[in-house]
Amino acid sequence: MSVDAIAAVNTISLEPSALTNAPQGNFTAWFDNQMTTVNQQLAVADQGMQKLAMGDASNLHQVMIQMEEAKLSVQLVLQVRNRLLEAYQDVMRMQM
Repeated sequence: MSVDAIAAVNTISLEPSALTNAPQGNFTAWFDNQMTTVNQQLAVADQGMQKLAMGDASNLHQVMIQMEEAKLSVQLVLQVRNRLLEAYQDVMRMQM
């Protein structure tokens, strides 16, 4: 290991001001935006499935990609919800 690598590690700042460079705005707005996006992706995937069922779909691969994107988006939202619920339950279990 070179001394340069150690010097690079020493320049990392863990000050609270460095950690608060999160995007401005609130979580509610972000979550609402994500829910809207997921809803739109589900609608697009549903339309693709309807076209496929009627025989109108020209590109099966595109329909499958849309379905997978919608599935992953729903899974992400569910994981965020689960983590929030776990955090809330942890806070409620804390003794004061």
